Amino acid sequence: MNQEIADTAAQPDTGVRNFTMLLSSTPRGARLARLLTADQLRGWGLPHETASQVVAELAANAATHGRLPGRSFRLTLYVVAGTLRIEVTDTRGDRLPELRPGSPDEESGRGLLLVEALADRWGTAGGRYPRKTVWAELRL
Repeated sequence: MNQEIADTAAQPDTGVRNFTMLLSSTPRGARLARLLTADQLRGWGLPHETASQVVAELAANAATHGRLPGRSFRLTLYVVAGTLRIEVTDTRGDRLPELRPGSPDEESGRGLLLVEALADRWGTAGGRYPRKTVWAELRL
């Protein structure tokens, strides 16, 4: 079940914006993360195409590689000083993402290459065990 964590509509306009949502670790949850990102950024009057693609890749990885049955992943969007920070947190801290060259024969495995190409910076951060966060930043 999806659960909204922060309501951004009630926040005063301070130049800092954030949005956080828990989503099911399923393909449907990953798709919803992409759609919610586009909707939220449109609502803030910000470009959403690149960010939506980055979220699609990170959320798909969380739902595929970071999945534990019954556990959700968290999508967080922050806008501070002209930079959008995207964070996707899952419950598989033991499985860090690995940037590897894609093979023409493989049907998947290119998500982080896309994130690398689209984001200005990206990386991982540990959290309280067993969590990990994969983040990406885009200048707006």
